[in-house]
Amino acid sequence: MRPFTHMTNKNSERRILLGRVVGAFGVRGEIKLESWTEPRSAIFKYQPWILRSPAGVETELSGARGRDTGKHLIATFPGVDDRDVVEAMRGTEISVARSALPPPRPDEFYWVDLEGMDVFTTTGIALGTVSHLFSTGANDVLVVRGDRERMIPWVRPDFVVDVDFDASRITVDWDPEF
Repeated sequence: MRPFTHMTNKNSERRILLGRVVGAFGVRGEIKLESWTEPRSAIFKYQPWILRSPAGVETELSGARGRDTGKHLIATFPGVDDRDVVEAMRGTEISVARSALPPPRPDEFYWVDLEGMDVFTTTGIALGTVSHLFSTGANDVLVVRGDRERMIPWVRPDFVVDVDFDASRITVDWDPEF
């Protein structure tokens, strides 16, 4: 999850997917994780975790610890000390409540807070709603779904002119025909 400026109560209880269990590491119950936080080891800062197994069973976990080996992110969970238990957890998703995340810094946004917002051009033409965002390396991209899907570079103020959380509206300088 990449921090991108504002925290609202309407998103405070949303769940944010931070990563997943990808397998066992060694024989003592250590766990290989995939993390989508930046940096990836920041996943351990946001707890308690809500674990959702591939079968849909949810449990809450506090006290997960870990380290970044460079190649893998390795975790230990309280009460888990057996490789077979870890292997049974493969594919388990790790989420937190949106309220577990710190407030973003001024002029930054959490992508999840932008999802679902309405997008309008500077001339008032509705383009749709934010489906999601993704990073290209050069810049982030706002994916807007309406009469069709549009990909708008997250470049402020060139393309993204204004973000109004109270109105749940993003204003962009974008040709609706493009």
